[in-house]
Amino acid sequence: MTGMHQEQFMFSSKNYNCYYNADFSSLERLVSKDKAVIITDKNIASYYSHKFISWSTIIIEPGEKYKQQATADYIINELINLQADRETIIIAIGGGVVTDIAGYVASVYMRGIKFALVPTTILAMVDAAVGGKNSINIGIYKNLVGTIRHPEFLFYDYSFLKSLPQAEWINGFAEIIKHACIKDKMLFEWLESQSLQSLQSSIDITDELVRRNVEIKYNIVANDVFEKGERRLLNFGHTLGHAIENMYKLSHGNAVSIGMVAACSISEEVNNFPAAEKIRVTQLLKKYHLAVDLKYDKEKIWEVLLLDKKKSGNKMNFVLLNSIGDGIVQPIPLIHLQELFNVCL
Repeated sequence: MTGMHQEQFMFSSKNYNCYYNADFSSLERLVSKDKAVIITDKNIASYYSHKFISWSTIIIEPGEKYKQQATADYIINELINLQADRETIIIAIGGGVVTDIAGYVASVYMRGIKFALVPTTILAMVDAAVGGKNSINIGIYKNLVGTIRHPEFLFYDYSFLKSLPQAEWINGFAEIIKHACIKDKMLFEWLESQSLQSLQSSIDITDELVRRNVEIKYNIVANDVFEKGERRLLNFGHTLGHAIENMYKLSHGNAVSIGMVAACSISEEVNNFPAAEKIRVTQLLKKYHLAVDLKYDKEKIWEVLLLDKKKSGNKMNFVLLNSIGDGIVQPIPLIHLQELFNVCL
């Protein structure tokens, strides 16, 4: 591969560039160190402190449980101490927790300052950093408070993946398989022919995989930034997934994987989704070492689901599959959905 390459994404409210196969040392060509504040977590800071020399840096605790308002308040106070103003640009370097919370803070600090994202996990590279959603959790309720605001650019330095634990590679593949299920049958079939190890084997393959998934998500989001229509497809597996993720302290990938299997079961019941294709989805998730089932308290999960953002009145906008590569958003009455949960799950 021949160095950094870029692609522009055009949204109704903003255009921005993705810089693929970039080197962190070239970041200062895009932003002035004097105007930038890096937000990262302790894990990234401990591995890569040498990269951040002479950059103003705010370090937060790692993990989903810190994606809360208290952490946002801490960041805001640190920005005040650094005398950050409306000319400041936040550079978020980390996984989905860091990119989400940094984008959220940038959206509200001084009513909005610029920010850019340097995702360091597969999950963040293919999903969390793309699409303009920035949010925090409220207790066990995932992403209940947040904004939709796009970064100035995305910067993909694959050297950060060298320290990524195997569990986090697995975590990211849930979203990759999700994209294949809802929009790209050819990607699904390609994943069936590969393995986690083969897709980790070279920067070229990693880059191809990341770019394909960014493009899938961009093509869905571009015309539906505020999630009124097709963008809802990206919630495939997330209705149940979000409900069980924090309650049972699961990784996002495993929770969404379990949610996708559940959504396939409901698709089979409601939408005549072929049983053989449900088996293929389940087998692919297992192939990439993701969880496909969990014993959970249905009554408690149902209570959490009733506060899901996808609920509208007495219905839930639920993502089903017609077939692999063909997702559909279907409103399901809550009474019917509860029956389906009890029967299918």
